[in-house]
Amino acid sequence: MTDFLSTTRTFYDAIAEDYSERFRNELADRPLERAVLGLYAELVGAGGKVADLGCGPGRSTGHLSRLGLDIAGLDLSESMLAVARRENPAVPFHQGSMFDLPFADGSLDGVLCWYSSIHTPAAELPRLFTGFRDALAPGGHLLLAFQVGDEPRHYDQPWGHPVAIDFLRRRPEFMEDLLKRSGFTMLSRTVREATGEEKTPHAFLIAERAEASEDAEDTESAE
Repeated sequence: MTDFLSTTRTFYDAIAEDYSERFRNELADRPLERAVLGLYAELVGAGGKVADLGCGPGRSTGHLSRLGLDIAGLDLSESMLAVARRENPAVPFHQGSMFDLPFADGSLDGVLCWYSSIHTPAAELPRLFTGFRDALAPGGHLLLAFQVGDEPRHYDQPWGHPVAIDFLRRRPEFMEDLLKRSGFTMLSRTVREATGEEKTPHAFLIAERAEASEDAEDTESAE
């Protein structure tokens, strides 16, 4: 397994229960996030098939399920998935990597990447986003959430566990450019300011996979 994926899995396996308890009411306390997720659910449409990639303890997965989406979660960490399954028994969850999706090309109406690209090195993001595009049907929707900034934040021994990881901040313009290059059309950009103990703003990008005809035109123009 690639080093950063192994580090990510080890980190979240160690902290899953503490993390879940610390952020138990996160969505309940954040109306803007709920509004973005609600908009996304409306764009996908009731019954739309969605994958929550890097789902963690399944809070966003469960929320979108209650909004009427046919959603499944995927995460590297079995410990996080144990929490997700316990709290969302009606939702399917799978262990795996965002870089090796267990979904057929064109089989999804939506992909959710809710703060789960924040450990992926910048050089790997184009491959990640291309995989998202391939899994989506033409016209399918991606929602990408991340913290805004230029410098990473290092977390060392959270809750006393002997693990460490970097949280990578991004600029919305940088992420939008990568998404466009990967075959997406941007629909919206929402940025909210930091609140409470947060150190940075948070960004929420919604993009649509280009229709098949547009993909073909892009390929022809590239040739």
